Amino acid sequence: MSDDDLEELGSELVVLAARLVRAVRRDLDQPAGVRVLSLLDQHGPRGVSELAAADSCSQPTMSGTVTTLVDLGWVTKTQDPRDARVLRVGLTDAGRAHLAAVRRTHGRAVADRLAAHDRSPADVAAAVAVLRDVLDPPQEGPR
Repeated sequence: MSDDDLEELGSELVVLAARLVRAVRRDLDQPAGVRVLSLLDQHGPRGVSELAAADSCSQPTMSGTVTTLVDLGWVTKTQDPRDARVLRVGLTDAGRAHLAAVRRTHGRAVADRLAAHDRSPADVAAAVAVLRDVLDPPQEGPR
């Protein structure tokens, strides 16, 4: 396989992964705040500006989302111990539980799509392994 072939397949992988995410979100009508819960789960507590940058939205938009999530009891805002001017947003146990429920729902929606196309668990495991490898930073071995 040439570098051009790999580049074309890589492009298609990004397009199709994005389409799958949009299709699942559209079918399940999940609120935008779920993305923030996922970011906090992946990266730990963050400031509102950091979350806005990670989610490619404005700081005021993220502030509104965080306020909604606080009202739902899914996140907390606490002062950063290193800088009292900075508020850190973190997941609560209820937020983790909600995120886990959303992920189970997403998993069921994708499983239903896969079953409709007669894909085996081995096919899916291979796809997941490839995506995991692409998203995880390469590990440097001894030189």
